[in-house]
Amino acid sequence: MKTSITKLFIREIDRLTSEIEQYQDESALWKLDKNISNCAGNLCLHLIGNLNHFIGKHMGNTNYVRQREAEFSTKNVPKATLLSEIAKVKEIVIAALQNFPEEKLQEQYPIEKNGEIPSYELMLLHLLWHLSYHVGQINYHRRLLD
Repeated sequence: MKTSITKLFIREIDRLTSEIEQYQDESALWKLDKNISNCAGNLCLHLIGNLNHFIGKHMGNTNYVRQREAEFSTKNVPKATLLSEIAKVKEIVIAALQNFPEEKLQEQYPIEKNGEIPSYELMLLHLLWHLSYHVGQINYHRRLLD
């Protein structure tokens, strides 16, 4: 299971990289329009923070301190910086998952989610879905506003 989950995280993080790379107009990463309330740049920052917090800190024992509000309030981060941060979080996720004992996947994750304490396995599946969902939003944003 751990190998499959790791492969899926790598695939989705690579999709995130590809989406950000494909923006022709760097300023378009930060555009909002009509009913689009989150721009691609902020969604990217949100995913980086989310993965660093839930996998890096809580599974890989990093000292990451999440600033969730800044994930949505920070603007105009250069595309190169976003790509660099994605590359860093990819390595953190890979290392955390590779070093995490497979038998521990059924144990309780240390944080409540949606009113319950999930297993590590369920939390990873949730995080994978969350990543994929927002990458899809970024794809749509790029095709509409770039």
